[in-house]
Amino acid sequence: MNTPTTIGSYVFAFVIVVVIGVVIGRMLRGWKRRAKRQLDLLSELPSMPDLLGAATVAPTRGLYVGSTLAPNWLERIAAGDLGFRSKAVLTRYPEGILLERSGATPIWIPQDSISAIRTERGLAGKVVPSVRNKADSPAGILAIRWRLPSGTEIDTGFRGDDRRDYARWTTTGEAA
Repeated sequence: MNTPTTIGSYVFAFVIVVVIGVVIGRMLRGWKRRAKRQLDLLSELPSMPDLLGAATVAPTRGLYVGSTLAPNWLERIAAGDLGFRSKAVLTRYPEGILLERSGATPIWIPQDSISAIRTERGLAGKVVPSVRNKADSPAGILAIRWRLPSGTEIDTGFRGDDRRDYARWTTTGEAA
């Protein structure tokens, strides 16, 4: 039966579907435009050296949160695959830091380009509150500030499975 109520419901559902489609399309267009703007700033990521020394900080498992243009913790980098979260392993070597991401290319951060390693409550739209009633609990995200070969400074965020591991990174992780 085609009652006015049924027809009105179908029209309303169609309008809702169209509005959702338009909103998603606008979001995707904005993401692509951001990536296009950022390609000029980022150029190429540093390549990994052929030989690495022994690890100075043991591998730390966790989640790659994303990278942002420093100092704005909300300006997520959309170019390439830097904007996508993924499981990762972070390892420190005398030559730099290797961030191996599952399903994405690894990120090599040369030692001479690192300016700071610190803990933060939030980065790239991800906020991790510290543990309540514990003043000495570390913030939720390990942030590495470093300079790309193009001269652009970025922050790379990593959320470790165990926040107690952050002490190894912040004490031995100061820039040389």
